[in-house]
Formats: sequence, C-alpha cells, structure tokens
Amino acid sequence: MKTTGNGFGNLAKKTALVALAAGLSMAAAQAQNTSSATSMDNGTQAASNVQAVQTPKEGFWGRINPFARKKWVRHQLQPIQGQVDELNEATAKNAGDIKDVDQRAQAGISKAQGAADAAAQTANAAGQQAQQANTLAGQATSQVGQLQTTVNGLDQYAAKQSVTLDFRPGQQTLTSAQKQQLDQIAQAIQGQEGYLVEMSAEAPGKGSYGIRNSQQLNEMVERYLVTAHNLPIYRMHAVALGNATEGSDAGPVTRTVKVRLMENTLAAMGGATPR
Repeated sequence: MKTTGNGFGNLAKKTALVALAAGLSMAAAQAQNTSSATSMDNGTQAASNVQAVQTPKEGFWGRINPFARKKWVRHQLQPIQGQVDELNEATAKNAGDIKDVDQRAQAGISKAQGAADAAAQTANAAGQQAQQANTLAGQATSQVGQLQTTVNGLDQYAAKQSVTLDFRPGQQTLTSAQKQQLDQIAQAIQGQEGYLVEMSAEAPGKGSYGIRNSQQLNEMVERYLVTAHNLPIYRMHAVALGNATEGSDAGPVTRTVKVRLMENTLAAMGGATPR
C-alpha cells in the first residue's frame, strides 16, 4: 500500500510539471503577440523566430507523458526561455531608442528656445535703441528751433526808453536837466546785456556847417555817458543829420539830440542775449 501511494504521488508531481510546461508555452505565445504589437523593427525579427514548441509524442500517452522527468521538462523549456530572453533584449533596445530620441528632441527644443530668447532680447534692445534715437532726434529738432529763434532775434531791437535833449544856440555843455535825463537812460541799462544806445542830432545850417554842429552835439552826449557811467563805446551809435530831419518829422530844424535805448528782442523775452 505504501508503494502504491508513492507511485501516485510521483505521478501527480510529474503531471504538475507537464501542466507548468504547457502554461509556459502559452505565456511565450502571448509574449510573442505583445512584442509584435509594440516593436515594429526589432520586435518583428524576434517575433519571426518564435515558434511553437513541438512536444514529441511519448509512447502510447500521446503528446504529453505524465511520467516525464524534470530534466526532460527543462529540456523542453530551454527554447522558450531563449526566445523570451530575445524578446526582453528587443524590448530593452526599443526603450533605449525611445529614450535617445526623447533626449535629442528635448535638446533640440531647448536649443530652439534659447535661440528664440536671444532673438527676443536682440529685438528688445533694438527697440530701446530706436526709442533713444527718436528721443535724441526730437531734442535735436527742438534745439534747432531754439537756435533759429536766436539767430532771427540777434539783430532785432525795440525802443525801450527815449529822451530828447534841446540845446540853445551856442550851447557847448550839458545842463543839469539834460544830465539827469541821460542818467535815467544809464540807470535803465545797469547790469543789462543786449542793448544799444542810438543818438541822432540835428542842427540848423546848410551843408557841412549844419552837419558839423550836429556832430558836436552828439559828441557831448557820448562823452558824458562814457565818462559818467562807463557806457561801452561800441554800444553807442550816433548820426549827425545837420539840417535834415529824421524820418517823417516836419517843421523847423533846431539844435536837438534824440537818445533812444534799444533792447534786443531776445533780452526782452528772457532768452540768450548778445554781449
């Protein structure tokens, strides 16, 4: 009875081993189908090598011998294990190729992003330079306009104050009243720039006689302004009219000197004044 029990136990073990071999064959077939779907290149070659394991007939038991030994089962499993290892290698290679492609794609994207950022910075710098150039151009235009205004106003003068000095026949010096009138003119130009003093003298007498007498009157006025108030000579302009009249003045010619303080238009506007 014991011998019979051991025989059935061995038979059960061998049957389990044969069932395990059949299960591994089915797993290999499923691995073949999965590898063919996921790997188009390497998987196709590996899958073409997978073949169903042909188990030889063993006597009258048919395809599977329930009394087969472990060594025989391992011998039957060796081709399956080799094909599984080949599939694993193909899968690993595909994974490596995918990783390499991904790395190169990421590197290309990073390089393109860097180039785009550099181009954006260059465009921003160019925009700032264009804005600065536009600002400078506007400032230059404004300065040109100011310079044009200055140039136009350099020789533009307007009368700010005027006095008329009357002289008696034969008078050779200034009276106190006449000096006070000239003092007012001098006080008005103290510390000022951009002014001129115009003098026009008239005296009766024809020809050179009248001109000479009017010239003497101008000289008396100029001498007083220079000696009493240090007025620069280059700021005084005098003309001796003789018995001629200035402008549209009519009437008899008398011994007179008209003194006018002329102010430059730039000085009147508070701008730069000629010195």
